[in-house]
Amino acid sequence: MDKLKSFTLIELIIIVGVLFILIAIAVPSLRSFGKESDLNNSIEQIIEVLRTAQNKTLASEEANQWGVHFETSKYVLFKGDSYNPGSSDNKVYELSEILEIYQITLIGGGSETVFERITGDTGQFGQVSLKLTDDPSETRTIYIENSGQAGLNVPPVPGDEERIKDARHYHFDLGWSIQDAASLKFKFLGPDPDQIETVIMANYFNGDKTEFDWFNENEPFVVNGANQVFQIHTHSLDAFNTILCIHRDRNQGENNEEVIIYIIDGEIEKDIAHYLADVDDVVEKGSYVYNSMERQ
Repeated sequence: MDKLKSFTLIELIIIVGVLFILIAIAVPSLRSFGKESDLNNSIEQIIEVLRTAQNKTLASEEANQWGVHFETSKYVLFKGDSYNPGSSDNKVYELSEILEIYQITLIGGGSETVFERITGDTGQFGQVSLKLTDDPSETRTIYIENSGQAGLNVPPVPGDEERIKDARHYHFDLGWSIQDAASLKFKFLGPDPDQIETVIMANYFNGDKTEFDWFNENEPFVVNGANQVFQIHTHSLDAFNTILCIHRDRNQGENNEEVIIYIIDGEIEKDIAHYLADVDDVVEKGSYVYNSMERQ
């Protein structure tokens, strides 16, 4: 019978060392995952509280309207047509210390959304955004519609619901700000060699860099003999996040070259969208779109 071999001291030291290295690598990832999970859970809870307020209003609970008030570190379910911080009916939800509500953009300029009896509509619609306090690039935005619906999807433009959606029109929730970006880069893959077009972004921001709007209708790119027309603008822009909209003109089916669109930020070429050269107008989300991409 063979004798069982025991570990030597050196082998044990190596094993313990490897375990420590693996733990050191894993712990930051687990912490990051935990923080992102807290952010997502808080977003879902806020959406649920908004729905609760709407449902209470539609049910005429206690013969009253209900709403939700927002502050940096908390949000409050309240009864009545306006928020009273001293009311005993308030139900306060405190955010984790690693989270904060950093942006409240509601019609009327207030910090609460109140729902209407019978319809469940609200006149205080808009968006509420959260971020991680130690990682401002990690953000989520809740969109509250005039109908009272609340969720993570960018709402359609009023009166736009019936139009045929253009597969070349997309919204990109980047999860980072383009305010310090230098240029747009279009890399067309059809020509040989690739055709590169660059747009300096500085002239297309407004004064405080809360809006960006560029359109090349009057000076289209010409690729393989066909005009390539794009419009790129923002639906929302601040120091922490960007909701970017990209339109691509069909040009009677001629605007179909494969192209990758980048934003050059510092020394980094950040890919945002990859339009494929196919009849289905497939668009792939770039690796620097940290949140969502939606076809409009």
